[in-house]
Amino acid sequence: MAVTSGQPAPAPIVAPRSVTILGSTGSVGCQTIDLIDRHPGKYRVEALTANSRVELLAEQAKRLRPRYVAVADERRYRDLKDALSGEGIEVAAGKAAVTEAAERPAEWVMAAIVGAAGLRSTLAAVRRGAVVAFANKECLVCAGELMMSEIEQRGATLLPVDSEHNAIFQVFEFDRREAVEKLIVTASGGPFREWDKARMAQASPSQAVAHPNWDMGAKISVDSATMMNKGLEVIEAHHLFAMPEERIEVLVHPQSVIHSMVTYVDGSVLAQLGSPDMRTPIAYALAWPDRMDAPSQRLDLGAIGKLTFEAPDPERFPALRLAREALKSGGNAPTILNAANEVAVERFLAGGIGFLDIAETVEETLSRMPNAALTCIEDVHAFDAEARRIAGEIVASRS
Repeated sequence: MAVTSGQPAPAPIVAPRSVTILGSTGSVGCQTIDLIDRHPGKYRVEALTANSRVELLAEQAKRLRPRYVAVADERRYRDLKDALSGEGIEVAAGKAAVTEAAERPAEWVMAAIVGAAGLRSTLAAVRRGAVVAFANKECLVCAGELMMSEIEQRGATLLPVDSEHNAIFQVFEFDRREAVEKLIVTASGGPFREWDKARMAQASPSQAVAHPNWDMGAKISVDSATMMNKGLEVIEAHHLFAMPEERIEVLVHPQSVIHSMVTYVDGSVLAQLGSPDMRTPIAYALAWPDRMDAPSQRLDLGAIGKLTFEAPDPERFPALRLAREALKSGGNAPTILNAANEVAVERFLAGGIGFLDIAETVEETLSRMPNAALTCIEDVHAFDAEARRIAGEIVASRS
């Protein structure tokens, strides 16, 4: 069941809990496996998937002994097949194979495929009523209303893994949501928090991915640098917690200790704190409704000494404004926003455009495409494809 329909009713956990990890070779996938390795006998892996990192995927499969392994890149099928020869593990390749992994009978699914590419497989897990721990915010950004409707209809449970939404989930009173005044989503500010626009215009990909606090993949790190990740998280929080856009605040908190807060009508503010380690929210989702030991560094507020906060700068970080405008417009606007951002970030990482061109590409793509309703998942894919085509033309003209 969805988190928006009241506090999810936990089902009894039967050990070992069966799990599938979509995107097992990425940052979140690897940290999920690290936690599973630390709790032998508690989990049984049903399926693993990766985009193209066959060597790491095969290594994981030999250790965890899943029943099914899939690589999205069909060109790597023979490599994976050879690497797992004689292991008794079913091997497949292609996008449909990744979706099949999500459809297999695991109780708990980690949806950690970055970007819109994870939409089909996450939806497949939802449609069979699984417990879906999702680190892929793009699913709710691109298809929020459709995804939440499917969750309600299928009786699935959605557990947020992003540290900010996981923090809200832990302190949100689902049975008294009328008492919630607003959500406060925190942001580190990224590596360019104190840079002026002239300096940001010269920023290199290596500088953009050097996040000051978190260990994340390149795409998410760039989103942090532009603050697009906070814009996407506002959209995500809107759908997850049924909260209007104007009641979702973003606050820059450079220490990344307070992961997010919920303000109540009586003036109380409840916050979830912890060291900046993704294994904490992953562990919360992996063991939910219980808790499990995790190796995260324990928080020492005395050693930290102080926590600081500031409002985000809309002039230097326009991506946050663009995301809010897309959420207000509704329909296909968030889908366009996300697709254009993915194209622009990819081109920036390849050295084809400048850092400031990312937000400008997103804004121009949004301006070129008329607003339209989303009636089905096929609409999402169609608008995503068109936005990528237009954004591709824009970044090509800037290269």
